[in-house]
Amino acid sequence: MTTLSPEILTQLEGQGIELPSWAFGNSGTRFRVFATAGTPRDPFEKIADAAEVNRFTALAPSVALHIPWDKVDDYAALRRHAEDLGVQLGTINSNTFQDEDYKFGALTHHDEAIRRKAIDHHLECIDIMHQTGSRDLKIWLAEGSNYPGQNDMRGRQDRLQDSLQQIYSRLSEKQRLVLEYKFFEPSFYHTDVPDWGTSYAQVAALGDRAMVCLDTGHHAPGTNIEFIVMQLLRLGKLGSFDFNSRFYADDDLIVGAADPFQLFRILVEVVRGGGLNNPDVAFMLDQCHNIEDKIPGQIRSVLNVQEMTARALLVDRAALDAAQQANDVLGANGILMDAFYTDVRPALAEWRASRGLPADPMAAYAASGHLQKIAAERVGGTQAGWGA
Repeated sequence: MTTLSPEILTQLEGQGIELPSWAFGNSGTRFRVFATAGTPRDPFEKIADAAEVNRFTALAPSVALHIPWDKVDDYAALRRHAEDLGVQLGTINSNTFQDEDYKFGALTHHDEAIRRKAIDHHLECIDIMHQTGSRDLKIWLAEGSNYPGQNDMRGRQDRLQDSLQQIYSRLSEKQRLVLEYKFFEPSFYHTDVPDWGTSYAQVAALGDRAMVCLDTGHHAPGTNIEFIVMQLLRLGKLGSFDFNSRFYADDDLIVGAADPFQLFRILVEVVRGGGLNNPDVAFMLDQCHNIEDKIPGQIRSVLNVQEMTARALLVDRAALDAAQQANDVLGANGILMDAFYTDVRPALAEWRASRGLPADPMAAYAASGHLQKIAAERVGGTQAGWGA
């Protein structure tokens, strides 16, 4: 069995992966959203489910909220609820993609009244951050156009910068703005923030506390995502990850399910660039569990990230550097592949048991009866979901 060194175990022990509250609600596709027994009916129950993931894995110490999906009357009470369950409230995500007024744009809209409404929504999110103790405001914009000539693309970029400046100016000195990009959908001709370069250009103009969010499912097929990770770390602008998997587009499947080797390569660059356990680089999941149970889906996800992190930490960096310096193409590739093919699961199971955690969190959760318990208890009310 592969042995993980004390140094590697120390780094793994410091790893934390933020969970998205919306992953515990019902979701699906544009064709159907499926209901599941035991689905949370409010943000308090979502956080309780996230705390279960952390209880079985010790990998998920915080929960991201989505506004208005997670609006409550008393955010201090929600924060206490989370802390009582052993987790914290994390990133606040804004939403300008489900309001009729935003059909033709929000932060980029030429109508100043609509743009003001979108800016004010983000200012409300910042007010919520003060109450939840959150550091990051994450912005993803479903803005762009479907036809050539439909909009003035440069004007939209100018208005976006002005909107972001107004939002950024309201952050406290301990808070950050994180701008996410996505190369297409729901706009198909052009998207206002389609790539890391556009996101970088926008946040670089704001200041040191404005960063880029990299969603692993938001790239064109064949994109070398680990190169982008390297570049943003090099520039000091990689603020957060949204981990998920894709086969075709923005599928939001369990991270590592579609291409485990890609996840490994990304984490190799994270380790190389000093992004692991770096407080300036937040790890988060952004997934929708359409047909699988939510809590086990999140458990599997954080375990996948942990496993590929362990493999990335096994890369013999000295040997790899030497092979690269010698232009030993096959030797260098072989060193990387040796780490990727190493089965670290038995060593991780043994390490978890030594810490008082289940050796197999998936099996332990299945045997706990918790899923059956919440299915019996959460009867009545309206199940949470993203409303598609």
